[in-house]
Amino acid sequence: MKRKLRSPFFVVNPKAYLYGKEALELAKVADEVSERTGIDVLFTVQHIDAAAVRESTKHLFITVQHLDGIEVGRGMGYILPEALAEAAVDATFLNHAEHQMELGELVQAIRRANEVGILTIACADSIEEAKAIATLGPDVMVCEPTALIGTGEASDDTYKEATNKAVRAIDSTILLLQAAGISTVKDVENALLSGADGTGGTSGIVCAEDPAGIMVEMIEKVAEFKGKQGEE
Repeated sequence: MKRKLRSPFFVVNPKAYLYGKEALELAKVADEVSERTGIDVLFTVQHIDAAAVRESTKHLFITVQHLDGIEVGRGMGYILPEALAEAAVDATFLNHAEHQMELGELVQAIRRANEVGILTIACADSIEEAKAIATLGPDVMVCEPTALIGTGEASDDTYKEATNKAVRAIDSTILLLQAAGISTVKDVENALLSGADGTGGTSGIVCAEDPAGIMVEMIEKVAEFKGKQGEE
């Protein structure tokens, strides 16, 4: 059964910048701040690190960067959903700009992830693509222009609001993640103010002088935003 993801949430996505011990140490800090703030934190890991991070943390949503829609049996070199589920993986990214999928592959991956209880986070590069992928019913959608990934330049408010509206018009149950170019605490606040359910960062965190420090500040900003929502 899939874990329930609460809004607003935050994604720490080290991609291939961190692995092994360094990734684990950052994950432990993320786990501590998730417990302290009550914010759900998805932490993406290299597939080989998933079990170790799961064993050393209690609150994180252990997230992998891809899975394949294959069945048990043949599939040399592909990522089997059952293997991830057995390692207690909670979620997976799909169709990221750095690992794009054909439509048929994405359909199968979402279906298989659903069967083994893994949350799906599907990525779209444009409003048109976001509309198409929304019809497949992923749990979360990332709507970020490929050109902004890793640049430190966030999507403008018009784009964020338009993609949020477009996806929700098709399936209001899909959670929206706006995370392109998130490099400052202000970027985190702006993403949430756009109406997104969550945000997160990669280079803005792992390439910072103090990765753990900026990550903690960003998650605390999400908690602050959630607190203000509760007061309204």
